[in-house]
Amino acid sequence: QVQLVESGGGSAQSGGSLRLSCAASTYPYSTYCMAWFRQAPGKEREWVVGISSGGSTGYADSVKGRFTVSQDKGKNTLYLQMNSLSPDDTAMYYCALKRYSYNCWFSTSSFAYWSQGTKVTVSS
Repeated sequence: QVQLVESGGGSAQSGGSLRLSCAASTYPYSTYCMAWFRQAPGKEREWVVGISSGGSTGYADSVKGRFTVSQDKGKNTLYLQMNSLSPDDTAMYYCALKRYSYNCWFSTSSFAYWSQGTKVTVSS
């Protein structure tokens, strides 16, 4: 059973930083992609960033230059460093995992495993 457990959400002031973590109980695939999504109140879920097991990354334009995705394979953990936060970043954040496919670090669909979500609130 694959579980993705998030931590690190909370509150920040505009311009501040937060770091999210997503720990996987196991990786069911030898190669894979992971991603961060977010969903703000009243809005649809939005893809934020993706990363492959090989380290290829893709970012949504809205977070490019502010957010950085990374992974520690030894700890089975995915990270999202969020800097220069704005109230527009307020949302529930989810990490997700899928089998590797071509350009999957840009993929926004077909993720097999999801975390429970962590809330990020940015105040102005």
